[in-house]
Amino acid sequence: MNFVAQRLPLYLDLIRWNRPAGWLLLLWPSLSALWLAAGGFPGWHLLLVFTLGTILMRSAGCCINDVADREFDRHVKRTAQRPVTRGALSPREALAVGAVLALLAFVLVLTTNTVTVVWSIAALAVTLVYPFAKRYVSMPQAVLGVAFSFGIPMAFAAVQQEVPWQAWTLLLGNLFWVLAYDTEYAMVDRDDDVRIGMKTSAITLGRWDVPAVLAFYGVYLAIWSWVAVPWVHSVGWWLGLAGAAAQVVWHATLIHTRSREGCFKAFRVNHWVGFALFAGLVVSL
Repeated sequence: MNFVAQRLPLYLDLIRWNRPAGWLLLLWPSLSALWLAAGGFPGWHLLLVFTLGTILMRSAGCCINDVADREFDRHVKRTAQRPVTRGALSPREALAVGAVLALLAFVLVLTTNTVTVVWSIAALAVTLVYPFAKRYVSMPQAVLGVAFSFGIPMAFAAVQQEVPWQAWTLLLGNLFWVLAYDTEYAMVDRDDDVRIGMKTSAITLGRWDVPAVLAFYGVYLAIWSWVAVPWVHSVGWWLGLAGAAAQVVWHATLIHTRSREGCFKAFRVNHWVGFALFAGLVVSL
Protein backbone atom coordinates (compact mmCIF):
# COMPACT_ATOMS: atom_id res chain seq x y z
CA MET A 1 0.00 0.00 0.00
CA ASN A 2 2.88 2.38 0.75
CA PHE A 3 4.30 1.73 -2.70
CA VAL A 4 0.97 2.58 -4.37
CA ALA A 5 0.56 5.69 -2.23
CA GLN A 6 4.03 6.87 -3.22
CA ARG A 7 3.49 6.18 -6.91
CA LEU A 8 -0.09 7.43 -7.14
CA PRO A 9 0.81 11.12 -7.71
CA LEU A 10 3.09 10.03 -10.57
CA TYR A 11 0.36 7.84 -12.08
CA LEU A 12 -2.14 10.69 -11.87
CA ASP A 13 0.35 13.00 -13.57
CA LEU A 14 0.99 10.35 -16.21
CA ILE A 15 -2.69 10.14 -17.16
CA ARG A 16 -3.18 13.97 -16.98
CA TRP A 17 -5.77 13.59 -14.22
CA ASN A 18 -5.66 17.30 -13.43
CA ARG A 19 -6.27 18.16 -17.10
CA PRO A 20 -9.71 16.75 -17.98
CA ALA A 21 -9.94 18.64 -21.27
CA GLY A 22 -8.40 15.65 -23.06
CA TRP A 23 -11.05 13.11 -22.12
CA LEU A 24 -13.85 15.66 -22.53
CA LEU A 25 -12.81 16.04 -26.17
CA LEU A 26 -13.54 12.33 -26.60
CA LEU A 27 -16.59 12.22 -24.36
CA TRP A 28 -18.91 14.74 -26.03
CA PRO A 29 -18.87 13.16 -29.52
CA SER A 30 -19.39 9.70 -28.03
CA LEU A 31 -22.33 10.83 -25.90
CA SER A 32 -23.77 12.79 -28.82
CA ALA A 33 -23.65 9.62 -30.91
CA LEU A 34 -25.33 7.67 -28.10
CA TRP A 35 -28.20 10.16 -27.97
CA LEU A 36 -28.61 10.15 -31.75
CA ALA A 37 -28.48 6.35 -31.98
CA ALA A 38 -31.06 5.97 -29.20
CA GLY A 39 -33.24 8.89 -30.30
CA GLY A 40 -32.85 10.34 -26.81
CA PHE A 41 -31.55 9.20 -23.43
CA PRO A 42 -29.69 5.89 -24.02
CA GLY A 43 -30.06 4.54 -20.47
CA TRP A 44 -27.79 4.65 -17.45
CA HIS A 45 -25.86 1.51 -18.35
CA LEU A 46 -24.55 2.80 -21.68
CA LEU A 47 -24.03 6.29 -20.29
CA LEU A 48 -21.83 4.84 -17.54
CA VAL A 49 -19.96 2.49 -19.90
CA PHE A 50 -19.08 5.22 -22.38
CA THR A 51 -18.23 7.86 -19.78
CA LEU A 52 -15.94 5.63 -17.73
CA GLY A 53 -14.60 3.90 -20.83
CA THR A 54 -13.67 7.23 -22.39
CA ILE A 55 -11.78 8.33 -19.29
CA LEU A 56 -9.97 5.01 -19.01
CA MET A 57 -8.97 4.79 -22.67
CA ARG A 58 -7.80 8.36 -22.85
CA SER A 59 -5.69 7.72 -19.75
CA ALA A 60 -4.27 4.55 -21.30
CA GLY A 61 -3.50 6.48 -24.46
CA CYS A 62 -1.50 9.01 -22.45
CA CYS A 63 0.64 6.18 -21.06
CA ILE A 64 1.36 4.79 -24.53
CA ASN A 65 2.00 8.22 -26.02
CA ASP A 66 4.44 9.27 -23.28
CA VAL A 67 6.49 6.10 -23.66
CA ALA A 68 6.60 6.40 -27.45
CA ASP A 69 7.51 10.09 -27.35
CA ARG A 70 9.85 10.15 -24.36
CA GLU A 71 12.98 10.93 -26.40
CA PHE A 72 11.25 13.74 -28.29
CA ASP A 73 9.47 15.18 -25.25
CA ARG A 74 12.79 15.98 -23.56
CA HIS A 75 13.35 18.68 -26.16
CA VAL A 76 9.90 20.29 -25.92
CA LYS A 77 9.29 22.92 -23.24
CA ARG A 78 5.71 21.85 -22.54
CA THR A 79 6.43 18.12 -22.15
CA ALA A 80 9.94 17.95 -20.66
CA GLN A 81 8.65 17.33 -17.11
CA ARG A 82 6.28 14.45 -17.85
CA PRO A 83 6.94 11.49 -15.48
CA VAL A 84 8.36 9.12 -18.10
CA THR A 85 10.33 11.84 -19.86
CA ARG A 86 12.11 13.01 -16.71
CA GLY A 87 12.74 9.44 -15.52
CA ALA A 88 10.36 9.42 -12.55
CA LEU A 89 8.54 6.44 -14.12
CA SER A 90 10.11 3.73 -16.24
CA PRO A 91 8.61 2.96 -19.67
CA ARG A 92 7.72 -0.53 -18.46
CA GLU A 93 5.83 0.79 -15.44
CA ALA A 94 3.98 3.36 -17.54
CA LEU A 95 2.96 0.69 -20.05
CA ALA A 96 1.79 -1.54 -17.20
CA VAL A 97 -0.44 1.26 -15.93
CA GLY A 98 -1.78 1.79 -19.45
CA ALA A 99 -2.46 -1.93 -19.88
CA VAL A 100 -4.46 -2.08 -16.64
CA LEU A 101 -6.53 0.94 -17.66
CA ALA A 102 -7.18 -0.46 -21.15
CA LEU A 103 -8.19 -3.81 -19.63
CA LEU A 104 -10.68 -2.10 -17.33
CA ALA A 105 -12.15 -0.26 -20.31
CA PHE A 106 -12.44 -3.55 -22.20
CA VAL A 107 -14.28 -5.13 -19.26
CA LEU A 108 -16.82 -2.31 -19.52
CA VAL A 109 -17.24 -2.92 -23.26
CA LEU A 110 -17.87 -6.62 -22.59
CA THR A 111 -21.13 -5.60 -20.87
CA THR A 112 -22.52 -4.33 -24.20
CA ASN A 113 -22.70 -6.58 -27.28
CA THR A 114 -20.46 -8.44 -29.72
CA VAL A 115 -20.49 -5.75 -32.42
CA THR A 116 -19.29 -3.13 -29.95
CA VAL A 117 -16.57 -5.45 -28.64
CA VAL A 118 -15.25 -6.01 -32.17
CA TRP A 119 -15.10 -2.30 -32.91
CA SER A 120 -13.40 -1.64 -29.59
CA ILE A 121 -10.50 -3.82 -30.74
CA ALA A 122 -10.19 -1.74 -33.91
CA ALA A 123 -10.26 1.41 -31.79
CA LEU A 124 -7.40 0.08 -29.64
CA ALA A 125 -5.35 -0.70 -32.75
CA VAL A 126 -5.65 2.88 -34.00
CA THR A 127 -4.75 4.18 -30.52
CA LEU A 128 -1.56 2.13 -30.59
CA VAL A 129 -0.62 3.33 -34.07
CA TYR A 130 -1.07 7.07 -33.48
CA PRO A 131 2.06 7.83 -31.40
CA PHE A 132 4.24 6.46 -34.19
CA ALA A 133 2.37 8.26 -36.98
CA LYS A 134 4.04 11.51 -35.90
CA ARG A 135 7.31 10.13 -37.25
CA TYR A 136 6.09 9.26 -40.73
CA VAL A 137 2.83 11.07 -41.57
CA SER A 138 2.79 14.77 -42.50
CA MET A 139 -0.65 15.20 -40.92
CA PRO A 140 -0.64 12.78 -37.95
CA GLN A 141 -3.60 14.70 -36.54
CA ALA A 142 -5.72 12.83 -39.10
CA VAL A 143 -4.72 9.52 -37.47
CA LEU A 144 -5.54 11.01 -34.08
CA GLY A 145 -8.87 12.11 -35.54
CA VAL A 146 -9.79 8.50 -36.29
CA ALA A 147 -8.64 7.36 -32.84
CA PHE A 148 -10.54 10.13 -31.06
CA SER A 149 -13.70 9.50 -33.09
CA PHE A 150 -14.08 5.75 -32.67
CA GLY A 151 -16.49 6.23 -29.79
CA ILE A 152 -19.07 7.26 -32.41
CA PRO A 153 -19.43 3.95 -34.31
CA MET A 154 -19.08 2.09 -31.01
CA ALA A 155 -21.98 4.11 -29.57
CA PHE A 156 -24.22 3.22 -32.52
CA ALA A 157 -23.14 -0.42 -32.26
CA ALA A 158 -23.97 -0.46 -28.54
CA VAL A 159 -27.48 0.88 -29.15
CA GLN A 160 -28.42 -0.57 -32.54
CA GLN A 161 -26.06 -3.57 -32.83
CA GLU A 162 -24.91 -2.21 -36.17
CA VAL A 163 -22.97 0.78 -37.49
CA PRO A 164 -25.07 2.71 -40.05
CA TRP A 165 -23.72 5.20 -42.56
CA GLN A 166 -24.66 8.10 -40.29
CA ALA A 167 -22.11 6.89 -37.73
CA TRP A 168 -19.28 6.87 -40.26
CA THR A 169 -20.31 10.27 -41.57
CA LEU A 170 -20.27 11.67 -38.03
CA LEU A 171 -16.84 10.09 -37.53
CA LEU A 172 -15.62 11.90 -40.63
CA GLY A 173 -17.03 15.17 -39.36
CA ASN A 174 -15.48 14.66 -35.95
CA LEU A 175 -12.13 13.94 -37.60
CA PHE A 176 -12.19 17.52 -38.92
CA TRP A 177 -12.84 18.82 -35.41
CA VAL A 178 -9.80 16.90 -34.17
CA LEU A 179 -7.77 18.33 -37.05
CA ALA A 180 -8.85 21.81 -35.93
CA TYR A 181 -8.08 21.59 -32.23
CA ASP A 182 -4.99 19.42 -32.52
CA THR A 183 -3.51 21.78 -35.09
CA GLU A 184 -4.02 24.54 -32.53
CA TYR A 185 -2.20 22.30 -30.06
CA ALA A 186 0.61 21.65 -32.55
CA MET A 187 0.99 25.38 -33.15
CA VAL A 188 2.08 25.71 -29.51
CA ASP A 189 5.06 23.39 -30.04
CA ARG A 190 5.88 24.24 -33.65
CA ASP A 191 9.35 25.68 -33.02
CA ASP A 192 10.39 22.72 -30.87
CA ASP A 193 8.90 20.20 -33.31
CA VAL A 194 10.75 21.71 -36.28
CA ARG A 195 14.01 21.51 -34.36
CA ILE A 196 13.62 17.84 -33.40
CA GLY A 197 12.15 16.69 -36.73
CA MET A 198 8.62 15.86 -35.57
CA LYS A 199 5.86 15.93 -38.19
CA THR A 200 2.67 17.88 -37.37
CA SER A 201 -0.17 19.55 -39.23
CA ALA A 202 0.98 22.96 -37.99
CA ILE A 203 4.33 22.46 -39.73
CA THR A 204 2.81 20.96 -42.87
CA LEU A 205 0.23 23.74 -43.27
CA GLY A 206 2.77 26.50 -42.65
CA ARG A 207 1.31 29.98 -43.12
CA TRP A 208 -2.05 28.44 -44.02
CA ASP A 209 -2.48 27.01 -40.53
CA VAL A 210 -5.01 29.54 -39.24
CA PRO A 211 -7.28 29.48 -42.34
CA ALA A 212 -7.07 25.68 -42.36
CA VAL A 213 -8.10 25.43 -38.71
CA LEU A 214 -11.15 27.60 -39.36
CA ALA A 215 -12.01 25.56 -42.46
CA PHE A 216 -11.74 22.34 -40.42
CA TYR A 217 -14.19 23.75 -37.88
CA GLY A 218 -16.57 24.71 -40.67
CA VAL A 219 -16.54 21.23 -42.23
CA TYR A 220 -17.06 19.64 -38.80
CA LEU A 221 -20.11 21.76 -37.99
CA ALA A 222 -21.54 21.34 -41.50
CA ILE A 223 -21.27 17.53 -41.50
CA TRP A 224 -22.73 17.13 -38.02
CA SER A 225 -25.61 19.45 -38.91
CA TRP A 226 -26.34 17.53 -42.10
CA VAL A 227 -26.57 14.25 -40.21
CA ALA A 228 -28.38 15.57 -37.13
CA VAL A 229 -31.07 17.74 -38.74
CA PRO A 230 -33.40 14.87 -39.79
CA TRP A 231 -33.45 13.64 -36.18
CA VAL A 232 -33.79 16.81 -34.13
CA HIS A 233 -37.21 18.20 -33.25
CA SER A 234 -36.68 21.64 -31.76
CA VAL A 235 -34.72 24.85 -31.97
CA GLY A 236 -32.35 23.51 -29.29
CA TRP A 237 -30.04 22.00 -31.89
CA TRP A 238 -29.68 25.30 -33.70
CA LEU A 239 -28.93 27.10 -30.45
CA GLY A 240 -26.23 24.54 -29.70
CA LEU A 241 -24.84 24.94 -33.21
CA ALA A 242 -24.84 28.72 -32.82
CA GLY A 243 -22.99 28.37 -29.52
CA ALA A 244 -20.35 26.18 -31.17
CA ALA A 245 -19.98 28.58 -34.11
CA ALA A 246 -19.58 31.54 -31.76
CA GLN A 247 -16.74 29.72 -30.03
CA VAL A 248 -15.04 29.13 -33.38
CA VAL A 249 -15.10 32.87 -34.00
CA TRP A 250 -13.54 33.39 -30.57
CA HIS A 251 -10.87 30.81 -31.36
CA ALA A 252 -10.01 32.73 -34.51
CA THR A 253 -9.16 35.73 -32.33
CA LEU A 254 -7.03 33.54 -30.04
CA ILE A 255 -4.90 31.91 -32.74
CA HIS A 256 -4.59 34.60 -35.42
CA THR A 257 -1.25 35.86 -34.03
CA ARG A 258 -0.03 32.27 -33.50
CA SER A 259 1.13 33.04 -29.95
CA ARG A 260 1.81 30.01 -27.72
CA GLU A 261 -0.56 31.34 -25.06
CA GLY A 262 -3.42 31.98 -27.48
CA CYS A 263 -3.11 28.66 -29.29
CA PHE A 264 -2.86 26.69 -26.06
CA LYS A 265 -5.89 28.44 -24.60
CA ALA A 266 -7.87 27.69 -27.76
CA PHE A 267 -6.98 24.02 -27.42
CA ARG A 268 -7.74 23.82 -23.69
CA VAL A 269 -11.27 25.23 -24.05
CA ASN A 270 -12.13 23.29 -27.19
CA HIS A 271 -14.25 20.74 -25.35
CA TRP A 272 -16.92 23.43 -24.96
CA VAL A 273 -17.45 23.32 -28.73
CA GLY A 274 -18.34 19.63 -28.50
CA PHE A 275 -20.43 20.24 -25.40
CA ALA A 276 -22.49 22.88 -27.23
CA LEU A 277 -23.48 20.37 -29.92
CA PHE A 278 -24.17 17.68 -27.30
CA ALA A 279 -26.39 20.02 -25.29
CA GLY A 280 -28.24 20.99 -28.47
CA LEU A 281 -28.94 17.32 -29.21
CA VAL A 282 -30.06 16.50 -25.66
CA VAL A 283 -32.76 19.19 -25.67
CA SER A 284 -33.81 18.40 -29.25
CA LEU A 285 -34.30 14.63 -29.12
